Amino acid sequence: MHIHSFVSGLFWPAACILASASTAQEAPSWQQYVRAPESAIVRPAAILPSYTQGDVENADGLVTGAATTVLSRAAGSNQTTTLVVDFGQNVVGQLLLGFGRSTNGTSSQGFPGIRLAFSEALEYLTDRSDYTRSDRAQGDPPQLVTTGTDQVAVRNDPYTREDVWGCEYGSQVCADGLHAFRYVRVSLDALATDAPYTSAEGRVEISSVSLRWVGYLGTPDTFTGWFECSDANLTQWWFDGVYTVDMGTAIFNANDTEPRGATSASLLGKLVLQDGAKRDRDPYMGDLAVAALTGYLSHDTSAATLNVLEDLAAHQRSDGWIPPASINQYTLALFDYPLYWVLCSWDYVFYTGNTSYIDAHYAVMVKVLDTYYPAHTDSTTQLLVRQDGYGDFAFLPRPGSAAYYSALYVLALNKAASLADLSDAHASDAARWRSRAAAVSAGFQSTLWDASVSAYFDRKCTGAGCGAHAQDGNSLAVLAGIANASTAASALAYLSAHTAQPYGNAFYDAAGEALGAGFSARVYAFISYFEGAARFESGDAAGAVDLVRRTWGWMAAQDPGVTHWEGIGANGSKYEAADTSLAHGWSTGVTPLLSTYVLGVKPVEPGFREWSVDIVRTEDISWARGVVPTPYGPLGVSWQVTPDGETIEVVVEPPDGTNGTVGVPVSGAEKVRVEGGKKTVLRLAGTKTRVS
Repeated sequence: MHIHSFVSGLFWPAACILASASTAQEAPSWQQYVRAPESAIVRPAAILPSYTQGDVENADGLVTGAATTVLSRAAGSNQTTTLVVDFGQNVVGQLLLGFGRSTNGTSSQGFPGIRLAFSEALEYLTDRSDYTRSDRAQGDPPQLVTTGTDQVAVRNDPYTREDVWGCEYGSQVCADGLHAFRYVRVSLDALATDAPYTSAEGRVEISSVSLRWVGYLGTPDTFTGWFECSDANLTQWWFDGVYTVDMGTAIFNANDTEPRGATSASLLGKLVLQDGAKRDRDPYMGDLAVAALTGYLSHDTSAATLNVLEDLAAHQRSDGWIPPASINQYTLALFDYPLYWVLCSWDYVFYTGNTSYIDAHYAVMVKVLDTYYPAHTDSTTQLLVRQDGYGDFAFLPRPGSAAYYSALYVLALNKAASLADLSDAHASDAARWRSRAAAVSAGFQSTLWDASVSAYFDRKCTGAGCGAHAQDGNSLAVLAGIANASTAASALAYLSAHTAQPYGNAFYDAAGEALGAGFSARVYAFISYFEGAARFESGDAAGAVDLVRRTWGWMAAQDPGVTHWEGIGANGSKYEAADTSLAHGWSTGVTPLLSTYVLGVKPVEPGFREWSVDIVRTEDISWARGVVPTPYGPLGVSWQVTPDGETIEVVVEPPDGTNGTVGVPVSGAEKVRVEGGKKTVLRLAGTKTRVS
């Protein structure tokens, strides 16, 4: 039976709960970690009294409902009547204001004006929003209409006002509409340019404040997968990652997307996974390398990724380049993002089982790998050379053969070969791509290895920043298999020693300062996902979990809490101040890291027809359990360390139509074959396995 959640005019299909049977009085324990609001109408959590100023009656009434809140301002008053509403965590949607009666001021015929300023973090809550779409509007004059706040002309009779994009009077009294925020500053005030329609004086009754949720409403009944372990913080961050992605999973609309030429007829009305909830509301390919995994592991929303993959493939250029997003009418020049299209295509096929997708778009992949990137390859080293005028995920000033590009290339070539293996007709493509990956790997190792520190250079060059070692290139070299066991261990050890911060690992060592001020103190959770995966894959589970705790633990402990930031700056700050997106899907790597490595579940064949469970144990995680959704049904796994600490008891409940192996990722360890539809209990001890 299908259950539906109604959100902002759209029915969202949801699978049934994938958990052990329970009564309404005894919900599964993992449900306590779910962050989604209970319904599509979200109520505030508190009024912040220290921010209340001027003539405000019954401020708490907006939360308690016990009395109507009244804002008044006399003619000539220099104090702006203000209160601040706290929704308790980041939310996304349109504000709903229930107005009682209003009274015009004595010195003006205009309605009393309400100005709304939104912010994800309290430190950036001022008399203007931390971000409005007009901040990045193009044109002269700008194409959008707000000036830092959303304005309302409060009519005299009671009504409910939904804060939607547009203007009430021609080009006056305008609102940005959709916002992602935790806090909203409500002021009885007016812009001089909105006269004669609004005035900064008068009296306004506000009976209610709420939000109409825009995004995927991920209530407990919608989860198709979940995770829980003995560390409650890790568990909570898994669900916080899901909530962050839910905030950005929405229908693509012209009036709430990225304002810099991103509106696309081929995306309008489709479900997509946006870059961020507040800012860059445009689906970017690179972000999906992490955000889509979070979605696959938690909800039945894979259409949001499919729509983006297919749309960007349809806009492939004749030379094979694929745009990163619809921004600037699909012309934003990023060099690395076509490789993410290949990686995300592999993820989509292997997590959903939709092999018809790659059949339909196989030629696109061939053109990316056999036309575009060979045209930008150094024939001597076999390394990629960034095309002139192009940037990357962070618009870094590193032209030439950065380690990151070629490591990502090797990873994409091998993933593409795996997709080619699905058809005998593509055997020659698979062989060619694997051969090229080996050649690039050899050139990478001989060109970029810095024996003096036992890590990979960011680039082999002369000039500013050429002595730097970057998190992205070193981590991806491990994941791509370029590094062997020894070089992988030393490269990761170098990152630990030279990039560690209390809030994660920086994306450059100290030499990166020559490329940009603050680079050695900046943390991207996006890139930290790849480092975490590299550590798990190379046997450094303790280092991976430590990285997770510092990175995602820091964000969880700072305002606004819960959601994951686009970037972390020096001393743990929001790296772009008020402009920083504090709910950014690319930063949710904690979710796939925990499901893939701590729970241990990976797809081996499309749709988990073949799967593996490799338990990665750390000293301070004593048990884990969860479900990974598959097209065949839920794949349930639970494990716990026995009281003597010597063995791990594993229970696997795979769906019919699948089979896989269970073991530990230790060289020489035995793996047990498990058939779908059968609950299997195993005891793992070192390299020995017992089945019961």
